[in-house]
Amino acid sequence: MKNRVQISTDGLAAYVEAIDWAFGRSVDYGQIIKVYGTEESVEVQRRYSAPKITASEKKAVFGRPDFDLSSTSYVERLNATTRLHMKRLARLTYAFSKKRENFEAVIGLHFAYYNFVRRHNTLRCTPAVAAGVEQSFWSVGDLLEAAA
Repeated sequence: MKNRVQISTDGLAAYVEAIDWAFGRSVDYGQIIKVYGTEESVEVQRRYSAPKITASEKKAVFGRPDFDLSSTSYVERLNATTRLHMKRLARLTYAFSKKRENFEAVIGLHFAYYNFVRRHNTLRCTPAVAAGVEQSFWSVGDLLEAAA
């Protein structure tokens, strides 16, 4: 990567081990831990909504994360985009993979397209070009060739 990586997650304990395995301790990693209140009356229209946040804490896990830049909004936006583009991840649907290897292949193709082919308006390039991993945009043909 061109710059040192900063990662922010929620407080799920599994993320600590996963980030350590994927990146080692050479990243700035912080957690944002939100405490939710209990919902006394569950109205039908709020059944799928999260309860109100009562407290929030940011803590460093490794490195020196910049808490002014720490946010889970980016990953939540990515999760929403991924669900919109891959119906097998949409909630309450019948579109699912019967085989794990097919599911992994679809996920891999989606993220390869998202990072190497798709131009992002806010970046004005692909994430791979912005991160210094690639010098130019890939075409869909380049992606298929790399996947073969």
